[in-house]
Amino acid sequence: MDTRKLKYFLAVVDCNGFNRAAEELLIAQPSLSQTIAGLERDLGVPLFHRIGRRAVLSEAGKTLVGPARQVMRDLEAAESAVHALRGLQSGQLDIITMPSPGIEPLTSMITSFTELHPSVRLNVEAAFTPEEVIESIRNGTSELGLAGSHGAIRVPGVDVLELEHQPLILIVNPLADTFGDADRIQREDLGGHRLIASQRGSLMRWLVDDALAHGVETEIVVEVAHRTSILPLVLGGVGHAVMPSSWAALANRSGLRTLLIEPVFRLDVALLSREANLTPAAVSFLAVAKQHAAHG
Repeated sequence: MDTRKLKYFLAVVDCNGFNRAAEELLIAQPSLSQTIAGLERDLGVPLFHRIGRRAVLSEAGKTLVGPARQVMRDLEAAESAVHALRGLQSGQLDIITMPSPGIEPLTSMITSFTELHPSVRLNVEAAFTPEEVIESIRNGTSELGLAGSHGAIRVPGVDVLELEHQPLILIVNPLADTFGDADRIQREDLGGHRLIASQRGSLMRWLVDDALAHGVETEIVVEVAHRTSILPLVLGGVGHAVMPSSWAALANRSGLRTLLIEPVFRLDVALLSREANLTPAAVSFLAVAKQHAAHG
């Protein structure tokens, strides 16, 4: 298969349409459309549904994205191996991350990586469960993935680098701070308080549900899927929030107090990758991650 066609296909996906993709590729839009049509003929299936001026991925198109990215990465890896003496000067690294690891340690690692390789573009996608991260690594949609779980992740065919362990904390609602001067609380101290909770499936929600199951009379006032809403809700006085310690610095900078919750439960954060044929950018990012883990 012509890798140029795959490159053009991914450009349409990443640019959300033919016009922007053509501008990005510096080619005429009709030429791009003809190339995609040729790829569809090669495969015998439509890759996009044309809805007005929009191009929406078909099921076949969605299936092709991961393998196409893998082919382009393998091509990049081969080219980089030939030109290794020139160093890592360009390319793109696809990363997928869950929300809390996406604050830290991802921010620190990206900062270190971009200082070393300012010309490499990072594309960071979102996931909400370890299973989503694992699937993205396996199908080639992403090359590296950050996952947080209660306990170590062990997956055949996937390398796992353990990075850090983030204890759960309470981000305190400033309008209902009855915890005195303490820097930590017992889980039972959540009784009588209103909480902003993550959806079921997260360690943070498990702690809240487990407290409720053991008779702690707390109230879930808001259930949040998109965790970017949590700090604004706490700042607005809606309730307290149970989160991993990766949120502490951001919460403190926002003027909010954080308390360690005892007994301590920890979110285990790891970096996932495929076992072989990583691009030079991924290899370099892994080296940064190993340094972070060593100093964590």
